[in-house]
Amino acid sequence: MKEIYLDNAATTRVSDEVYAELMDKYKNVYGNASTLYGLGRQAREVMESSRETIAKSINANPDDIIFTSGGSESDNTAVMQTAIARKSLGNHIITTAIEHEAILKPAAALEKMGFRITYLPVDEYGNISLDDLKAALDDETILVSIMTGNNEVGSIMPIHEIGELLKDHQAWFHTDAVQAYGLLDIDVKRDHIDLLSTSAHKINGPKMIGFLYKRNGINFPPLIKGGDQETKRRAGTENVPAIAGFAKAVETITPEEKAHRQEKYLKFKKYIADKLTANGIDFEVNGRITEDNLNHVFNIWIKGISTYVLQTNLDLAGIAVSGGSACTAGSIEPSHVLVAMYGKDSPRISESLRVSFGRYNTYEDLDKLVDSITQIVTRIKSKEVKS
Repeated sequence: MKEIYLDNAATTRVSDEVYAELMDKYKNVYGNASTLYGLGRQAREVMESSRETIAKSINANPDDIIFTSGGSESDNTAVMQTAIARKSLGNHIITTAIEHEAILKPAAALEKMGFRITYLPVDEYGNISLDDLKAALDDETILVSIMTGNNEVGSIMPIHEIGELLKDHQAWFHTDAVQAYGLLDIDVKRDHIDLLSTSAHKINGPKMIGFLYKRNGINFPPLIKGGDQETKRRAGTENVPAIAGFAKAVETITPEEKAHRQEKYLKFKKYIADKLTANGIDFEVNGRITEDNLNHVFNIWIKGISTYVLQTNLDLAGIAVSGGSACTAGSIEPSHVLVAMYGKDSPRISESLRVSFGRYNTYEDLDKLVDSITQIVTRIKSKEVKS
């Protein structure tokens, strides 16, 4: 049975181009980039060339890119180290109720340390209000951390407007761009972004490699302490093959490719919705189907069928989907994103699926998904009628 993978918001398959790059570098560029002899210099040249490629993708300066182990480390560094570095200026941090746990858990830890955290609410589409942000800002605010796009429902935040609002305020502006990087046009200078997090495995790159963009002039102590790698900003021997693989993944995503993927995934959403409707499935979209969303993420409420039952039966049919963020999928806790959007008593919380598309998905995959959902719903509803 062919496995159909529709959980690309959780992770993506390494592309053929990236795989070839990784194998080449693991075999041929194995020196430590911090050493002075030839193999080390070769590794450093590969690393710095990759840094330039990655920096260019967000209109950053190469020196502003810090390689990390991924999005979680980048997020933790941005939040925790900003708080440590700027506590003399204030103790207030603003974020949203629908951030990834890599932001929410550091924020919760800081609350226990005496910091004041404001969690901006969202509407039924997963969007914040700029008026709420303006009202929350005060003289004690030292950091605003708002994701570029949500990993469960795909809502896109007004990053440019937030950057404009904060450019003359003391608060640093951090955005978790892990889901949006590779799909949206991101320009840290245009949007006045001070700190930005990404992860390679969301764009068909390798796992355990990401970067933190830190604008020149932003200073805080490193989260990972030890050696002087990354110009004393992040200790640990650099993973040069993974860095090269990350750069290769970035090279394959041109501005035209980003637009193409967003357009393709929007068509995928509409196709699934139309077919479910034609098959008589009672469902609603969590969020909405519009161009101004991260269209690789499609969250749907299948009314009357539990997420667990849907996900388990789809797995048996060879289809991989999610009930929410992969980082909390093993938990019995409801999706904090859907709770923030619809309230903790909404049936959507326990009856929704997240389908997420990637580079290798086809309409054949979508047909199998819809047919399987239809069969599952029909079978369960039929049993309910008989009982």
